[in-house]
Amino acid sequence: MIALVRGEVAVRRPDHVVVDCGGVGYRLAVSAETLRHVPAAGKEVALHAHLVVRDDQLALYGFATEEERDLFLMLLGVQAVGPKVALAVLSGGPPRELLAALAAGDAARFQAVPGIGKRTAERIIVELRERVAAAGEQLQDVGPIAAGRGPSRAQPSQRALAREGLVELGYGAAEAEQLLAGAEADSAEELIAYALRATRAGA
Repeated sequence: MIALVRGEVAVRRPDHVVVDCGGVGYRLAVSAETLRHVPAAGKEVALHAHLVVRDDQLALYGFATEEERDLFLMLLGVQAVGPKVALAVLSGGPPRELLAALAAGDAARFQAVPGIGKRTAERIIVELRERVAAAGEQLQDVGPIAAGRGPSRAQPSQRALAREGLVELGYGAAEAEQLLAGAEADSAEELIAYALRATRAGA
């Protein structure tokens, strides 16, 4: 596995760079965010890398930070998200901002990415939000929004379980989050009950 590529920038394009490592040029697809950190041709650069192996090709992806590479790998784990879509997501801002958007359930942020519709954006939130919350050390500097919306005594895992339970009942991810806004409970079951009462009250 190629984990790091260090050498001289030979080519710098909007979607990829070529790094000359001892006479061998490595082509790495990059996000707009990583490209901001790549110097002009002729300068030295070091990029974290991930190799995607397919039947018809070997594709190498480059990242300015390990944090961005980790988020790329998380995105690849989501159904219907391939490398190109994952790079498009990463082009939307620094990794910490994207992690904060995930933690806050901001599906609109991801729906704005070319190639991602409403359903895929909601799936990204549902599948990755709890993982982001569990990796709390990654969110130390993103502010209170990362903790979720509204006051709650429930732990993030309980809130995530409640949200997933509502999705299984047929609610959209964004709708489930709205129903849970302001809920105060200590278990996923109580949070779901609160949300269901809110739907009946609004009927």
